[in-house]
Amino acid sequence: AGALSVLPRADRQDGASAGSGPWIVAVVDVDSGGLDRDQILRQAVTTRASLVMLVPTPEQEPPEVDVRLLVDGDGGVRVEAPGVRPAREPGQADDLPPGAAGALGRMLAPLRLGREAGARRLAETIELDELVGVPDASALQLDRLWRQRPLRELLRAPIGVDPQGAPVVLDLKESALGGDGPHGLCIGATGSGKSELLKTVVTGLALTHSPEILSFVLVDFKGGAAFAGLNDLPHVAGFITNLADDLGLVDRMRDALFGEMRRRQQMLKAAGNLGALRQYHQRRDLGAPLEALPYLLVVIDEFAELLAARPDFIDLFVAIGRLGRSLGVHLLLASQQLEEGRLRGLEGHLSYRFALRTFSAAESRTVIGTPDAYELPPLPGSGYLKVGTTAYTRFRAATVSMPHGDGDGRSRRVATGPFDLEHLEATPAMTAVVASPVEDAAGPPALLDIVVRQLRDAAPKVHQVWLPPLAPRVPLDAVVQGEREELVVPIGLVDRPIEQRTEMLTVDFNGTSGHLLVVGSSQTGKSTLLRTLICACAATHTPLQAQFACIDYGGGGLSSLASLPHISGVCGRNDEERLTRTIAEIATLIDDRERRFRELGIDSPQALRARRAAGEGGDGSLADVFLVIDNWPAVKLEFEDLEPSLQDIATRGLGYGVHVLVTASRWMDVRAALREAVGGRLELRLNDPSESMVDRRAAANVAQGVPGRGLTADRLQFQAALPRVDGRAEVLDLPDAVEDLVAGIRDAWSGPKAPPVRVLPRLLGVDRLPPPGADVAPGVPIGISGRALGPVYLDLDADPFLMVFGDGESGKTTLLRTLVTGLMARRDASQAQVLVVDYRRALLGLVPEPYLLGYAAAEPTASAQVNETAEAMRRRLPPADLTADQLRERSWWKGPEVYVIVDDYDLVATAAGNPLLPLLQYLPMAQDVGLHVVLARRVAGAGRAIYEPVMQRIRELGSPGIILAGDPQEGALLGTVRASAMPPGRCTLVRRRERPELVQVAVSDVGQ
Repeated sequence: AGALSVLPRADRQDGASAGSGPWIVAVVDVDSGGLDRDQILRQAVTTRASLVMLVPTPEQEPPEVDVRLLVDGDGGVRVEAPGVRPAREPGQADDLPPGAAGALGRMLAPLRLGREAGARRLAETIELDELVGVPDASALQLDRLWRQRPLRELLRAPIGVDPQGAPVVLDLKESALGGDGPHGLCIGATGSGKSELLKTVVTGLALTHSPEILSFVLVDFKGGAAFAGLNDLPHVAGFITNLADDLGLVDRMRDALFGEMRRRQQMLKAAGNLGALRQYHQRRDLGAPLEALPYLLVVIDEFAELLAARPDFIDLFVAIGRLGRSLGVHLLLASQQLEEGRLRGLEGHLSYRFALRTFSAAESRTVIGTPDAYELPPLPGSGYLKVGTTAYTRFRAATVSMPHGDGDGRSRRVATGPFDLEHLEATPAMTAVVASPVEDAAGPPALLDIVVRQLRDAAPKVHQVWLPPLAPRVPLDAVVQGEREELVVPIGLVDRPIEQRTEMLTVDFNGTSGHLLVVGSSQTGKSTLLRTLICACAATHTPLQAQFACIDYGGGGLSSLASLPHISGVCGRNDEERLTRTIAEIATLIDDRERRFRELGIDSPQALRARRAAGEGGDGSLADVFLVIDNWPAVKLEFEDLEPSLQDIATRGLGYGVHVLVTASRWMDVRAALREAVGGRLELRLNDPSESMVDRRAAANVAQGVPGRGLTADRLQFQAALPRVDGRAEVLDLPDAVEDLVAGIRDAWSGPKAPPVRVLPRLLGVDRLPPPGADVAPGVPIGISGRALGPVYLDLDADPFLMVFGDGESGKTTLLRTLVTGLMARRDASQAQVLVVDYRRALLGLVPEPYLLGYAAAEPTASAQVNETAEAMRRRLPPADLTADQLRERSWWKGPEVYVIVDDYDLVATAAGNPLLPLLQYLPMAQDVGLHVVLARRVAGAGRAIYEPVMQRIRELGSPGIILAGDPQEGALLGTVRASAMPPGRCTLVRRRERPELVQVAVSDVGQ
């Protein structure tokens, strides 16, 4: 082997070199001992030599033999040349007497191999193909290179030469199996050849092991130059670069590698609770139907910077160091520098170490225990390999990146011809026929490129540990595929690095996650996500299955979906009435379904859907209904009174097939009670990741400037799809694509559509209210409810007082007219007497004589008539000796109920006095004495006037009130309700223990 190491290299691309000099015949006696047969064979391939090997038994012959001579004990010889026909006839070996043999030995003894014949020095550049034993890198013999290897040759590959020119081999196997591994370290300063060494290690192993035996995960924390050109190898299970630019990918890589270890554990367990990957391979070699599970070498360049950015990544390294031996996962960490203590907990697992030229002697001592690496010459690839604590080898790494051909940049072709085996006389030299040099304008390719070009299609790609990160944009038709359960809506893609797969992101509205809250800062894609969800649901469900009522306080994008047959309506900032009606309609729907479910015996939303699937609800009345609110905080700020309604819908809705979809910019913009009621959550990018309610660290990893990128409740990153189905992932023409999608869905449906959101009429006649005798509730109907669009009654028997606030032209006088007219229609004059205080004379003539107790158009008249009324009330006060039944029946007095109707109360109660003060003492006992008071005044100034004695006492008694149009700056007038701009006759009715209710007051004379 030592002799072969100094023989000249046979240049396989230079015919002149190949034909110059003598051909060497080496006779090797294997039985003599002390010889490395494999090393001799490798060196013979790259030298101009033929080997004649003497072996005692056929079992000891090399794997490949060109000619075999079988010699028996009597000197008989049989020649076998595989592939040569006809077979040679047996013969008899010539006899070489001992004397002649001795003479021949003495003749050869003085001869020596010349040192100038090509002795390899550490200063020379070595190409990897010389060490691997590749005769022609452009025509790899993969059946030989990827042959099944015995355990001794497994996971071994040459990486360079030692000072004697002998190959230095890296063996990834653990020391118990005669290897150097399983894990190692490579440290080298800038220009030391670290990246080239890593390429050489990977290329050498790829040349000698098939993808079914060995795979790689190549990681470069920086730009990726360390592994440039290796991505196309079929062995590569992951090619990860530029982690420094996106630290979120670091955590993703950690998850992917942890996931790979878990996958391997599961596969070993499924194969029979195997303890090591080697046992798995043995079973597979014996024919067991097992999936290929190659060894995995994880090479990480610039790992020190990776640990500086993510110190907890050391946990993954330690886990691989601890479990990698049995799982077949090997780790090679490379960096320019190594700080003391950086590998705490991992040092004991790093059994081999490469030390190229280092920045300091101290760094060299940290790596290999001596300062030698600091003193290496400035030749790339010069270094030391330390294995364990004893083996210590100087080497020069082979290269794979240099042009593979002449140093002048030319590649040469050798003319070939038929070969004929003849007996030739030895001549001093033989000249080969050489083709003329062929110029290659691009220069000869590197050995790495030649090798990768041949290997990339030689075998299927291995199982991918690292999948490409999510694309920044994806069309909806790329995710809406296949059959799904009803109300399971696909909206994008979700990344599962631990499971090493990307799958469809769906929202399941069947269970406890039937509501959805989407949170993300401005311009993160909340509105687009809602549009995608609605379009996906509309594309996969009919209007008989799913209907949507939308409130758009976001960017206005939901209006583009208004023509979908599934949409009940879309209202925005300029449609406050429709907004409140939308929420009221959903609340009414829940109430109606609660009653209907009892009647039909439906006990769950699943039963509702089962009936729908059976054909019931053909008019869409059994559809699941979605209330969509884009930018809930803005809606809440403008309509504070709507929050209890939404809370009630979210709390009760799921049981009746009603769902809530809400977006917000921050989690804290949604009250805790509502958040708790909403089970489904998607979190887009937040301006402050520390506010995340999913995972703060995961939130920090969400890419900035990628609309639609966010986190699921399981801390997995997702990318929401764009609402388009034309296969294009563009946003510039998205409005046109949405229009086409909506038109396609609309034109494909000819059945019943979602019922539109009903709104209150601007003008309502009393003829549309129930007439006397057809009342559905006690009291007097005054208008239509904005909640249920049914009649609203005021029962002055149950609540004897009413306060009405409204500025000019708001309809407060009309309300009084409707109330008094309805009262007189339901009571005769013996039951009701009306005292009207009307300084503006707007009610003049309203009350006919039989009902009219009095009419006051000025203060003197008002004072006189109120005093008379107060005296009548005094006479009705109950005596002290009344029984409980008498009190209950009010039997101690006879007469009509007295109704005091005051319009423009702000003109009546002034600083000069209030003619109604005589009634103040009777207000607390008004029901006992038959007194009813209705006060109507302007909103202007009401903020102070509500503390006037009469009005304050009425408010203290919990009386109902009505607020028509007015200035909200006056503050809360009744409870927390303020006045607001409203059309004439539109008001808010406020009652005890009930939510404020929007009402359209009826007009007794529509023409007027």
